[in-house]
Amino acid sequence: MADTADTRTPAQIEADIRRRRTTLAETLDEIGVRVHPKTIVGDAKAKVASNIDHTLGRAYVGVNRAVTDVRARFVDEDGAPRLERVVPVALVVVGVVGLLAVSARRRKG
Repeated sequence: MADTADTRTPAQIEADIRRRRTTLAETLDEIGVRVHPKTIVGDAKAKVASNIDHTLGRAYVGVNRAVTDVRARFVDEDGAPRLERVVPVALVVVGVVGLLAVSARRRKG
């Protein structure tokens, strides 16, 4: 059978109790801070801001990749425009703008 007798002195027991009370008080203070409404709201705001930053970062990378891809299609390695690709696109843009202008005139008239 195990001996359960406590061999500590009353002063040691009191010191242990004081130490445990201090630890418990610190833990309760920490819990109080964590469950405080301002802390919860602040944590939620920080999480939303982090998600927005992450989303914006991914969007920036996607747009940057698209711009680089488009630039690579219309500009050669030396930085000179590729006329065989620029001219057809310019003609299409002028044609679409012209059609929009003609259709806007017909609506007014």
